[in-house]
Amino acid sequence: MRILGPNHPLRMKHSASLFRLPVLLLSLLGLAGVGAGCQSAGGEVAAARVPLVAPAAVPTPAALPAETDSLAPTPLAPLPDLSPELRAAVAGLHASLGPQAAALRPEVLERACVGYLNLRQAGRISRPGVLAVVDMDLPSSEPRLWVLDLRAGQVLHRSPVAHGRGSGEGLRARRFSNTIKSACTALGFYRTQDTYRGKHGLSRRLRGLDAGQNDNALRRYVVLHSADYVSPAYLQRHGQAGNSRGCPALPPDQYRAIIGAVGEGGCLYLSGPGAESKWLDASGAARRLAMQGWQ
Repeated sequence: MRILGPNHPLRMKHSASLFRLPVLLLSLLGLAGVGAGCQSAGGEVAAARVPLVAPAAVPTPAALPAETDSLAPTPLAPLPDLSPELRAAVAGLHASLGPQAAALRPEVLERACVGYLNLRQAGRISRPGVLAVVDMDLPSSEPRLWVLDLRAGQVLHRSPVAHGRGSGEGLRARRFSNTIKSACTALGFYRTQDTYRGKHGLSRRLRGLDAGQNDNALRRYVVLHSADYVSPAYLQRHGQAGNSRGCPALPPDQYRAIIGAVGEGGCLYLSGPGAESKWLDASGAARRLAMQGWQ
């Protein structure tokens, strides 16, 4: 029998094949764990150390947990200590607004009205009877801004509105910030200020009225303005609005009418998860409504 030398090509080929076999087995076992990483809150796949497991131990896709419904709004509890009279007045207002306000959650309208009444009493807003409400907890594919005539019980305008890209580039706004250069939407009550012509055309400045929550609005140049990424064509093509740098940007075919309707000295309320405000004082709002109505 012929004995092959250590450097003979056939012997070297056989040795290399034996060396590759355990490496191949380890690779196949390692691939069994791919896909077991979890989803982070920001929507990015988090890196994770995956142990080697036998293929039979990997859960089938049916056994993996289902994703939660990302479009379900965060539940809002009714405001505490709201008088029966004020609660009935807001409920009556909601009913009179009709089908256009069907998606305006009563809990959001309740907070917006209480804040409006207190801000009117404090002289922080000067335009009577007009209230703009945005529910940033609804997806950007939906018309989530309402401009209301409180005295007539009418919806003056309803439209989509963008949120800042720092708040999330998906359908839902997830993060909110008052920080300069955060590109986030900031929640709370705003006073509508003067208009000017900027790079987006006609725009209206906004002054944040909630200290620490949105009072950097003027310094951040948060304004009402037009944006192509909120147009009907964009929404139809992409299934959602695009993102601003923190402004509640409006559709090009509606922005002029909305900017005109809210006027200067009006009230704008941006609602969303975790929104708090000192203006949500139920007793003060009830006194104002009893004395002045929706004036």
